[in-house]
Amino acid sequence: MAKRTEEATTAAVPGTAPFPKMLTLDEVQEILNLGKPLVYALVKSGELRAAQFGGRGIWRVRQDDLAAYIDAAYEKTAERIAAGQIPESDAPADD
Repeated sequence: MAKRTEEATTAAVPGTAPFPKMLTLDEVQEILNLGKPLVYALVKSGELRAAQFGGRGIWRVRQDDLAAYIDAAYEKTAERIAAGQIPESDAPADD
């Protein structure tokens, strides 16, 4: 009987998805190592997808939306490098 209960609780319910990990804007700021004004600007422009929750408008970013933003930034940078749009002065220094 215990095994049957365990199977029932671990089986996925068809048509449902697990809830995504939600990040605060402070966590996004820390992950991206950016200032708070830039993070707010990314959200406000729609470049970084976010949502407000509750009466006080608390912002949250899904972890997968942050990952998509990061992937898009890498793609955009690679395209700019290939097109010669990033000057040598902007190139990362060798460590």
